[in-house]
Order: sequence, then structure tokens, then C-alpha cells
Amino acid sequence: MILTGKIVARIVAICMLGVLLQLSFFSRVELFHVSPDILPALIVCLGLLGGSMTGAVSGFSVGLFLDCLLVEALGISSLVLLGIGYLAGLFRERFEIHSSLVPALLCMGLTMFAELGFGLIQLLFGLDAPLSTLIVRDLLLKSVYAFFLGWPMYLLVRRVLRPALVEDPKVQRRRQPTVLGA
Repeated sequence: MILTGKIVARIVAICMLGVLLQLSFFSRVELFHVSPDILPALIVCLGLLGGSMTGAVSGFSVGLFLDCLLVEALGISSLVLLGIGYLAGLFRERFEIHSSLVPALLCMGLTMFAELGFGLIQLLFGLDAPLSTLIVRDLLLKSVYAFFLGWPMYLLVRRVLRPALVEDPKVQRRRQPTVLGA
């Protein structure tokens, strides 16, 4: 990804919109008594499109912005989302995405990893968090929601960041064969 001023502004707008949508809409929607968490999936999409540095920086920024808006302990969301963004970007840098199912599966797996990370860090910091068997249900359902929301989110973020993408197959054109001596 080529980062220019306009592309950075687009990434900031995507991140701010994602946090505001999470806090105002998705946190109030409940399916099977569990609300979806779109922020890990959003960070995975940014990491897959921009690489490890873009994923890590956007994950840290989104986490810090979220912690500031929720008036929680600073750094919990930042640390987890930084790791998620870095892992998604590292996947992009090491492997090619050949299947259209890969972004959705990564959103699902890394959302599960993020939810485990949130819980673990809260327990390590000694924050009061209720422990119950319903945590497993919440973890699995949030991962399934991320699977179904990850693909449309990936397509939307890719559409917004299209001018900065280097390896976009729709932008590349085939060369016309040249005839020697003509």
C-alpha cells in the first residue's frame, strides 16, 4: 500500500467510523444475546490490505480511541488490536490470498484470538470481569459474526483504499503483444 496524505485520511476516517458504529449501533444489536464486535474484523481487513505496519498502527490507534471513549483502563484494547493488526499484515506479507474465503476466515480466527486476549488481559490486570461458561458461547458467536461481517467489510475497505493498493488485479492491465519488424 502506498501511503499518501489522502490515503492516511481515508484510513483514519475508516477507523473512526468503525469505532463510532461499534459503540452506537453494533453494541446495541443482540443476536442470541451476544452483540457483534466489528473492530477486530476491521483491523484484520486493514492489515490484510496494508501490511503489518499499517495493521499494527491502525489497531493501536483504534484501541486507544475506543478506550478513551469508553473511559476504561488505557491500553487493553490497544494492545490486543495492535497484535491482531500485526498478525493480519504479517499474513499478507508472507502468503498470497488465492481464495475469496481467506479474509472471512482470518476475521473469524483473529476475532476469536482478540476476544481471548481481551479476557486474558482483563484477568491479568485484576479488573472485575465475571467468569462463567457463557464466555465460550460469546466467544464462538462473536467469531461467527466476524466471519459473516468480515467479507463485506473487506470488500468495502478495499474499495475505499483502491487507489493505494499496489497489487490490485483489477488495476493491472495485460500488455498487448508487439510485433517485431512492423
